[in-house]
Parts: sequence; C-alpha cells; structure tokens
Amino acid sequence: MDQSVAIQETLEREENCTIAVQCDVLFDDVTESRLLGLVESTKEHAIFIYTHRRMAITADDVSLEDIIPISLEFAVVEVSSPEELAVVGGDTRVRVSYQEKELELRLPFGSHSRLFLSEVNRAWSDVCKSPTEVPKFEWIRKYNNAARGHEVVRQALAPLGTKLTKISQHRKTEKSSDKRGTLEKEKGSNSGTQKSTAYSSPESQGISSREDRDDLVRSSSHTPSNKAQILAMPQFGLRDNLIRCELLKNEDLYTYLEDFSFFLGTYNVNGQTPKESLSPWLSCTVYPPDMYCVGFQELDLSKEAFFFNDTPKELEWTKAVSEALHPDAKYALVKLVRLVGIMLIFYVKKEHAQFISDVEAETVGTGIMGRMGNKGAVAIRFRFHNSDICVVNSHLAAHIEEYERRNQDYKDICSRLQFRQHDPTQPPLTIMKHDVILWIGDLNYRISDLDVDNVKELISKKDFEALHNYDQLKRQIDEEAVFVGFVEGEIDFQPTYKYDAGSDKWDTSEKCRVPAWCDRILWRGKNIKQKHYQSHMALKTSDHKPVSSLLFTGIKRVNSETYKKTFEEIVRNIDKMENECIPSVTLAKREFHFKDVRYMQHQAETLSLFNDGQVPCQFEFIQKPNEPTYCKPWLTANPPKGFIAQGGSVDIELEVFVNRSTAPDLNSGKEQIEDILVLHLERGKDYFISVTGNYLPSCYGTSIHSLCQMREPIQDMPQETLRELAEMSGNKNEANTEKPLDIPKELWMMVDHLFRNAIKQEDIFQQPGLRSEFADIRDCLDTGMPDSLPGSNHSVAEALLLFLDALPEPVVPFSFYQQCLESCSIASQCEKVISMLPQCHQNVFNYLAAFLRELLKNSASNRLDVNILATIFASLLLRSPTKQDLAEKRKTQEFFQHFLTQGSA
Repeated sequence: MDQSVAIQETLEREENCTIAVQCDVLFDDVTESRLLGLVESTKEHAIFIYTHRRMAITADDVSLEDIIPISLEFAVVEVSSPEELAVVGGDTRVRVSYQEKELELRLPFGSHSRLFLSEVNRAWSDVCKSPTEVPKFEWIRKYNNAARGHEVVRQALAPLGTKLTKISQHRKTEKSSDKRGTLEKEKGSNSGTQKSTAYSSPESQGISSREDRDDLVRSSSHTPSNKAQILAMPQFGLRDNLIRCELLKNEDLYTYLEDFSFFLGTYNVNGQTPKESLSPWLSCTVYPPDMYCVGFQELDLSKEAFFFNDTPKELEWTKAVSEALHPDAKYALVKLVRLVGIMLIFYVKKEHAQFISDVEAETVGTGIMGRMGNKGAVAIRFRFHNSDICVVNSHLAAHIEEYERRNQDYKDICSRLQFRQHDPTQPPLTIMKHDVILWIGDLNYRISDLDVDNVKELISKKDFEALHNYDQLKRQIDEEAVFVGFVEGEIDFQPTYKYDAGSDKWDTSEKCRVPAWCDRILWRGKNIKQKHYQSHMALKTSDHKPVSSLLFTGIKRVNSETYKKTFEEIVRNIDKMENECIPSVTLAKREFHFKDVRYMQHQAETLSLFNDGQVPCQFEFIQKPNEPTYCKPWLTANPPKGFIAQGGSVDIELEVFVNRSTAPDLNSGKEQIEDILVLHLERGKDYFISVTGNYLPSCYGTSIHSLCQMREPIQDMPQETLRELAEMSGNKNEANTEKPLDIPKELWMMVDHLFRNAIKQEDIFQQPGLRSEFADIRDCLDTGMPDSLPGSNHSVAEALLLFLDALPEPVVPFSFYQQCLESCSIASQCEKVISMLPQCHQNVFNYLAAFLRELLKNSASNRLDVNILATIFASLLLRSPTKQDLAEKRKTQEFFQHFLTQGSA
C-alpha cells in the first residue's frame, strides 16, 4: 500500500510527499517502527519522521515526530556488517546524520526502499550543486508544533544516550564521492569492521547497494552467469540490446540443464503461535533440498495485526522454520516478505547463494476496493544461474460458494503483482514472465456437490481420486478459468481442512465444515519433476494441516567456453550489419475497431509486428504535434516501446479502458473512441495506426442534473440529446421543458435494492463485490433490463460507491465545498448549506443521508457505525476541487456526521 497518502494528508497544500517507506529505528537494544516521508516544498526537501499505530492508511494513523532537513549538513550512508552483506535479500541498514546527530535505520529490502534512497540522494545532490544557495526551510517551522516530543526525538538521533558523533570526515568522503558520480565503499579492516556505502550522486540512481551485495555474494570477477546480467544494466545502449537479444535467442548454445531440488511448503496456522517442532514438515526429505520456499497464511488473526505492520508472530514462526530446516545442510535466508497474515520465506543452501541475483519481493491485496484485507498474495522473484524464478504465496477468498471470487482474486494477483526491473526503461515483470513459477498457499477452493457424510465416507475409503472430481480447483482448471498452464501433482492424501485444533478430528463445531483440499501447490515451467506431494498429519497446531512438495527443476547453467564463442560471434555479426541497412517491420493490421466499449470494462486488441528487415530494430510510440502523450487517456499500448530481433516478432496489446476521468466527455459525445498512433522505428520510418470504436453511454460518469432529466435508460437516449443535457448541466439558467426526476432513477434502484435486501447485511460497504456482477449491474442501470438488479448485496453496495465516485460534479458541488468546511461545527449551518444546493443535488444528499440513518438503526447486525459511514461517504459526497489536506478531510466528515446523527433539513 502507498503509505505516502497518509503522510500527504498531514501536509499543507504547498507541500508534497513524493515517496514514503516504513522502517525500523535501531536503538542499542530496542527496535521501533517508524514511517519516513520525503517531503518537497519550494524545491527544498526534508525527511518527515512519523510514529504510526497501525498500517498507515489515513492521517489518523500517523503522528509527526521529527523533521530532518536535507541540507549540506545532511548525509545518509548504508551501514552493513559483513554477515549482513552475505545474506542475499537482507534488509538495508542506513545511518542518517544531520549536523552532529545520527540515526540508524533498517529499511525492508526491495525496489521501493532502493527508490526511496535514490530520491533522497537526488534531493541531497541538488543541494550540493548549488552550495552558495543555502536552503532556508521556512516552511518547516509551521510543523514544529505538530511534532510530539521534539527534543526527545533529537535525543533518539543519538540512541539511548549514545555519544553524539561528528561525521565531518565522513562528509568529505561523501562530497568527493558525489563529484565522481559513483558509489564509494569505505574499506573495512580484515577484523570485521562495518562497511559503508555512500548514496551520493544522481548518476548512481538505479544501481542499488543490493546489486553491490550481489557482487560480494558472487565473486569479484565476471563469471559467465553474470555477463548476461551486465548486458541488462541500463547503462548499455542499443548495441548491447542487440547483443543481449541475440544471446537470449542462442541461449541453448551455451547453457545446459542441471537439476536442483526445491522444497515448497504451505501452512495456514489459524493465528496460532508455534507449539511444536516443524521438523516433521520441513525435514521430511532424505536429502537436504537446495532451496526452501515456505509460505504461511493467517499468521495473526487479531484486529491489531490487520492495522499494524509488525506482529510478534512473524519472528516466532520464522524462528520455528529456521530451527526445522534439514539438519544436513547450512542455509542462508534470502528474503522474507509479509502482507498482514500472508508470509513467504526463501532459504537457499549457502553454497548456492553466490548464484542468486535480481531478488525482488512484492505484495498485492485483494480486499475491499482491491486494496486491503487479509486476502491477497506475496511473491519473491529471483535469478538462479541463468533461470528466472517466481514464487507466489496466496490466500484467496473463503466460503464454499465464493469460487468465482477466488477466480477473480487469482486474476487480480496475476495482473497487479509486478516487479520493478533494475533497468527503469524496461516494463515491470509480471508473474507469468518467468521461466519457472511456483505457486503455493491456501487457495480456499472447496469440495462441491457432496454432503459432508459422503465426503468423509470417500476419505475413509481413501478414494481420493473420486473425491478429487468434486474439487472446485480441479473443475476451474479443467474449464481453463484459472491456473492455465500450471500443473498440480496427484493428490493421494486426505483433505487438509478443517480439523479441530490440536487433533486429527474433523470439524465438530456448529458449522461442521465439509473437508476440503484448501492448501495447494502448483507449478508452471519446463523440466520440472515432482518427487513428493503430501500433507503432514503430525502437526496439530492449526485447523489446517501443512502441505509440502519436493520439485526437481532443470536450471539453466552457463558453459563459459561456448558462451565466449557465442558472444564473440554475435559481436562480429553485429559489426557487419551495423549501419548497412534501414530497419523495417510488417504490421499485421493498421486499423483497430473496439466494439461496444463500456465504462470500466477492459478491451484489448493485438497489434503484431514482424521484423522483416535485415537488422534488429527498436520501436516506440511517439507523440503527435501539440499533444502531451502518444495516445488518448482511454488508450494504452503495452509495451509502448521495445526491441525486435531480425526475423523476430512482438505482440503489442492495444488496451481501451474508460474510467471516471474519461467517461463524462464520452457519455456526452464530446469525445469519441478515435485516435491515431504513430509507431516510430529508430533509424527507420513511422507507421500510422488507426484506433476507432463505439462507446456505450453510461450513468457512470454522467452528471446528476443530466440523469434527472432522463426518464428513459441512458442507452435509449439519442446522442444529440445527451450532448444537449451535458451543456445544460453547465448552464444553470437553462429552462427545463418538463419536470425532472427528484433523484436519478439509477441511484434509486441501487439504494432501494439495498434498503430491501441489505439493511442487516454484515460488513455492507466494507466487503468487495464481484467485478463480473458490477458489469451486470451497470448494464442493468444503463439499459433498464432487467427490472431488478442482479448480483450480491456487496456488489450492489460497491456499485453505488463507484457511481458516486464517478460523478463529474459531486453531490455537494465544488462551489459549495468551502462553505461546508466553514460551517462543519454547527448543525444548523450545515443544514443551511445543503438547503442552498441545486434541487436535484439537495434531493440526492437528503435521500442518501436518510438511507444511511436506516443502516445505523441496524448496526448490531451490519456492524456499521457513524465513523465508518462518514469516512466512506464524506469523501464521495464532498469532494475537494483540489488536493484535500488532513484538516479538510476531518471537517468534511464532521459536516456529514451531523446528517447521520440528526434529521436533515
């Protein structure tokens, strides 16, 4: 989650939090969590330090503690012991200093921390470029009162009474490093002193300390395996792209396969702490595996765990894992990543650590609005020798009937989980862009169409093959709804869910859950053989049983002699053809038509390019004259640029997606689905691609005023009428030919449905719906067919929120926003402001407030309260015309609460 949003809410409009990162402050023997924000104002930068009582979602979750200006007296250096440097994927320790004080921090390993340090480095370098222009930092003064215990924090900069140290000598090292534009390493003595890396120059951005660590873990010389990685670095240009492409094409000439063993384990621990050794699970193989990928779900089920970044159970279970690894080998921890209760730990035999590189970890949540919740996935990707591997641990939606929601979770994870590459010009890597994909987790697919007695009877007979035919995951894979191209081994063990904790007895609770294979392991890739796939009944801590699989995977290794010959031959060939030929491509087609484009419904067409020239080529979509981007905002090309080898081809996805910012003009007919793309070849000619389509108008993105004038569904209205109504919305004095509706009929349909069906629905407006059901609800509203809304209550509730979010002019128009802020503390003044709204807007506001008051009458069932509803709806009904700061957000919620606790005007 982007925690800079929470920091931004604490700032004035003139300040901007460009990036935020969560870290640990290291005292002598205590570690405390903090949130760092890089804040910019008037071309000056400072690091804002916040305490946080939970995952920073809003400004209420953070408290400003201190501010460190980035001036000539500022420095940040990486500090890592030799032991830490030897762990691939370890966290990053840095020392921040200002004037004569120091603060030592530990940042989580990954591209985001690296980006944060790069941005801090950029800000400091800008200061150094103009040493005579001393920053004044006058804008910081207004925040000094907000910082709690300011002097106490200054003491924390020298943790627990540690002597304040001057670092003037180190500052000289940094400045010298900045002039050279490289990363300098302070030489540590052979006795094991700490090594430091100074973040000093903008030229060093994108080349992280992690890459330096990788070099240490490997060897100082260029081995065949890292030559290919060198070619991938951003400082290499077109020529090296050609070489890299040819090397990939000819990879079979200089690589050979060698099998390595991967132990995969997954365990839903139901919020428990380790109560028994994990050795029966993790050390069940005769020989020690080369790698361990161990996944947990429901690490901590407490409400605090959902909001706090830290949970003690992370350390407890990590310790239990490390103690249970195979005793016949020594392992190095490569990476640990966690999202709420989903955790993935990656270990490798120490002798293989030097061949691990490009380690990245990412997370994605699939809860309400696709952002939060204890469901989602964590993933680690890495390169081992010459193979790219991705390991995913996921926890999908629960409940036997929610298999479609699980399918949607899987697709969301595949599309949204992306790894930033070291070369910033390259597009992010998705899960599917790896040689080997290992997927573990509590996938939550259940057994359908059999009652609990029949299921238990088949289990008692050990007829797992017959039982597997009723497994939801098998059925969904057979229908190619999910996990296309993945393989799962034969299941010859009994279901792993649900047991009474502490026993091997099936669930004896009132719910009496049907046993199911919730916990699964699948893989995708070539040259993979499974040696075992089993559950571990000996472990009784949870209501799930852990599962393991041992895979032998063919990994590509490099033969140095053949690599050298291949490399030299490629260079000779490129030398011959360079500058001799003009690149050219053949386009499979140049005209694309998108039929029946709908609001928030993705469509894609494939543009295929074939390199029919005599040389490799680079392509890029370029801007047309007087246009800010290469395409209209509803259109994207993926990838927008790239490289095609001679005789090769590439498929470019032309994607159309209409959202709330582009819908209003398309609804009214002011804009059409029409664009011309210009495809440019470097050293070659330009190609023109026509994109057209027809857009189906929607109530989503249409103004309240226009909708109140429509008695028929919007898609039955002539385009000219829609254009006239849009123009009338901007002209308040325009006379109406007939009496308008009191409120939009589409809004009434959704609220009426919820009032009749969901007034007592648990977690209404807090649990997400299905995207497919939203599409059906939208089509029903736009066409008037059918008469009643389809989908679940949660889907209708989310459709209502999306409707309000898409309004071009919010329920409380922008022109009344300031009056709302000024009157928020006096109920009578709030009601007076609402009485001044245009009649249709006033009607909608009062109608929604009355509905929400009815919801609150049933709070014992639906678990809603005034604060929850004010937080959700105030930001939709009272949107700010500019960026909303924290004080404004609180005032809008206070304003709206008057109408939830009292009668409206």
